[in-house]
Amino acid sequence: MVFSGKQRLLYLYLREGWRRFSRRISLGRLTAMRFAGSTPDRLIVAPTDLRAIDPFVAEEILEGRFPLAGRVLDTEGESPFEIDLPSHEFAARLHSFGWLRHMRAIRDDAGYMRLRQIVDDWIGSHGRTIGDISWEADVIAQRIIAWLSHSPVVLRNAEHGFYRRFLKSLAFQVRYLRHIADTVCDGEARLRVRMALAMASVSMPASASAIRKASRNLDLELDRQILPDGAHSSRSPRAGLELLLDLLPLRQTYVNLGHDVPSRLIPCIDRMYPALRFFRHQGGELALFNGATSVLAHELASVLRYDETAGEPFHSLPHAHYERLSLGETVVIMDTGRPLSIDLSRSAHAGCLSFEMSSGRNRFVINSGAPKFAGERFRQMARATAAHSTVTVNDTSSCRFSQSRFLGPIMTSGVSTVLVQRRDESGSIESLWTSHDGYLASFGLLHERDISILNGGRLLRGRDRLSRGDGGDPDAANAASAVARFHIHPAIAMRWASDSEIYLVAPDGEAWLFACRDGDLAIEEDIFFGDPSGVRASSQITVTFAVAAQPEIQWTLTRES
Repeated sequence: MVFSGKQRLLYLYLREGWRRFSRRISLGRLTAMRFAGSTPDRLIVAPTDLRAIDPFVAEEILEGRFPLAGRVLDTEGESPFEIDLPSHEFAARLHSFGWLRHMRAIRDDAGYMRLRQIVDDWIGSHGRTIGDISWEADVIAQRIIAWLSHSPVVLRNAEHGFYRRFLKSLAFQVRYLRHIADTVCDGEARLRVRMALAMASVSMPASASAIRKASRNLDLELDRQILPDGAHSSRSPRAGLELLLDLLPLRQTYVNLGHDVPSRLIPCIDRMYPALRFFRHQGGELALFNGATSVLAHELASVLRYDETAGEPFHSLPHAHYERLSLGETVVIMDTGRPLSIDLSRSAHAGCLSFEMSSGRNRFVINSGAPKFAGERFRQMARATAAHSTVTVNDTSSCRFSQSRFLGPIMTSGVSTVLVQRRDESGSIESLWTSHDGYLASFGLLHERDISILNGGRLLRGRDRLSRGDGGDPDAANAASAVARFHIHPAIAMRWASDSEIYLVAPDGEAWLFACRDGDLAIEEDIFFGDPSGVRASSQITVTFAVAAQPEIQWTLTRES
């Protein structure tokens, strides 16, 4: 069924209203008494945390300063859970307790006592009242995983009273999370909820039937969210990495305790590794698509050391809809898809047909990435087509985002059809032709993009064309203006070679020449959202062209040294 714009919007409002109503009915009245129950007398095991620790963060927290989400909060002796917090992202990081991993660096009794006081503060101020950000499903799931994984640090030398309060709160959170699990929106958070419940079922005393049920529910969610090609259904390269950081310890916990491993867990992990390598540039960094931000080298290394699948990266991820071209030392990764569902579009980017290009250890053309800690305004800016290395028409994104608080930041319209054709000649050329219809409804235009790697990887040739729906040239009356953007990595220096050529020079001296004799070539200011240190200034190459007068541009990147 084809909806008009107004009909689709009405459908989305009705759909969201029904989802909220159904969730409210299924949850019923939420009270602390409803989730009361027995307190376990012990924990069976503490799963491993593969994430790296920073002793400096531990020292700061013990001194009352919390460096989270790109901000530092000085509590000045107060409980961090009783004062105003700098941002929503900071609050989520604080209440999810991921920072507990750094506390493994504690080496004295005073530090352990201070840590127990912080945890006890949370139990006293938030552990008995369901509500606010600390009881959002994803935050609870992360907190349960963190409390279980780092319980040896939290409970070291603890008195009996605190030990009981900790276990009682943990059991309460597990019971509540189990109750709301089916109502969590589709996506990474829903899978993390099932992972947390599975981890709790084997890390805390539980019946055999409870362990089997948690295992079955995890299997069902893994099958739903891990695509046959190994990518996560959100289409974000980083999602796979984040999930593996918890799935690997979960697998090992099942094995160490002698429980039957969930039937889909190991096959899914084995599928996810090739997908992770697909998104990895030769220098080790992950490509910046659909909410991905820069990944620190040790995070990726901690996961890849468990990779037993080996082999070269795939040429395509046909279910996640990405393509990879590779020849010599040159790699091109392109987004050739769209969100797989309305719910999954909440974090998706309008980057269809955007690409990244690297050579050896250097990334040259990138996307702007997603901000790791910035506020909602920057987050939404990073989702726009203009933040990606592709073509925009009249400064409009190829997909439209909802501005309604009721609907949330879903995509309401845009790309519906993407066509892809590969034309590879083994060892001599790798080529890709693509098109999308994201501008067809608004401007009557299709975007076609050709990219080829030739000459042993020393030449990248591209073509961007805007055409009518029937493939013909745009009408003479079409007043649209288009801009092809090439976001350049901040480490790359640029200088003009001529009016139509720009040198790109990496820190190690590797140089490429960008050339385009069509349209107006320019170097413009840019914003790089995906830097680990936060949002930073950068530069981009733009080629501006009038659609009616010049519907097609051709450009090249040639290695000079």
